[in-house]
Amino acid sequence: MNNGQSNRCDYDLVIVGGGITGTGLLYMLCRYSTLKRILLVEKYQDVGRVNSARTHNSQTLHFGDIETNYTLEKATKVNQTAVMIKHYVEEEKRAGRRDNLFSKYNKMVLAVGPEQVVELSKRYEEFKQLFPRLQKIDRQRILELEPLVVKGRDEDEELLALSTDEGYTIDFQNLAHSFVENALASNSDAKMLFNTKIVEIIPVTSGGYCLRSNEGNAITARTVVVSTGGHSLMMAQKLGHGCEYSLLSVAGSFYWAPHVLNGKVYTLQNKKLPFAAIHGDPEVHNAKETRFGPTAKAIPFLERRNWSSFFDYIQSCGLNFASILALFKILSDKTIFTYIFKNFLYDLPFIGKRLFIKEVRKIIPTLKLKELIYAKGMGGTRPQIVNTRTRKLELGEAKVMGENIIFNITPSPGASNALGNAYNDSIKIMEFFKGEFTLDKESIEKDLIKK
Repeated sequence: MNNGQSNRCDYDLVIVGGGITGTGLLYMLCRYSTLKRILLVEKYQDVGRVNSARTHNSQTLHFGDIETNYTLEKATKVNQTAVMIKHYVEEEKRAGRRDNLFSKYNKMVLAVGPEQVVELSKRYEEFKQLFPRLQKIDRQRILELEPLVVKGRDEDEELLALSTDEGYTIDFQNLAHSFVENALASNSDAKMLFNTKIVEIIPVTSGGYCLRSNEGNAITARTVVVSTGGHSLMMAQKLGHGCEYSLLSVAGSFYWAPHVLNGKVYTLQNKKLPFAAIHGDPEVHNAKETRFGPTAKAIPFLERRNWSSFFDYIQSCGLNFASILALFKILSDKTIFTYIFKNFLYDLPFIGKRLFIKEVRKIIPTLKLKELIYAKGMGGTRPQIVNTRTRKLELGEAKVMGENIIFNITPSPGASNALGNAYNDSIKIMEFFKGEFTLDKESIEKDLIKK
């Protein structure tokens, strides 16, 4: 595209979606690139209102150290991107700009019984070089850090944990606000547009795209990045991209308990499942409240508690023979079906917490039923990509590319990859413009990666 095309379009780049992924990209480009004419469009009146909201996610910055379903290769990649968030929030606090982005706790992954102890010991030997702050601790040290994890257990029950003080708990909605503030401070030409839902993206014959809103307004852009979760796949498929994919929309819920944990405690995860094992976390802004979860159940919505997203889910899921057959094959797997069915029961009144407390007592053996309270209104959704050709769940990041357009569906592992995903997308966007703009990779490395 030439400069004439740049003058004809309203913006060089439009970012659709004001969650942690979209705002992270806005910050990355405004702070570190020469690209100026950028617009972020958000359908709600503020950023971070859906899965980035504090009540809608696990608030955890995932490094890969205590997530036992990660291979060493996966953990290495995850750690590289999580470190970017860590450096950003620490610098914001140090500079006195924002002190409400995170809290820092101790965290551990707990092994119970001889089989798990052996498995976790092997993992420590494999991962200790990547995570030098990770320590293998025995029953006595676990007792010192988390007394209620040990209390009530048989004295001869084998316990082992991997522990670190790098337990970052993030308020991703506040982080999205911070990204926007710093982005706009770095680039006065960048704009925000709220209460605007993009319903159609149309390629323009002269190059670029026309984005039409629910109010009939049209915005033209040379390049587009769509970061709207499951809705991204729906938009991609309208343009003929990602048609081999469908969605399994998974909702997470949580339970409250009193102050029973001092830090984060994870359990060993089933490597066959793409869902996190039950864990306990102190709230990001209130250490006296412990949250247990998440549960995980399949729902026919792209947004939790947004009934209108049912029709969007049906459209993105694709009620065709291939997608139905793929979903049937996945859900007919005994392990996955049992897991999803059991998690469906966890959300039911009366019976739910009576079943769920059995999982929680793997962490806190003495927790009483009356102390466990369903966290009504909490929890978001995560779109799991289904490949209708292979009829398998595709774990990890889901991204679809087109000509001068990117669709971010599911970053991996979630919000922890916001800046890493933004960095990769920024590199790709520079390629779209064929050298017309530049990205200051050296400063990114200095500020966010190798700091």
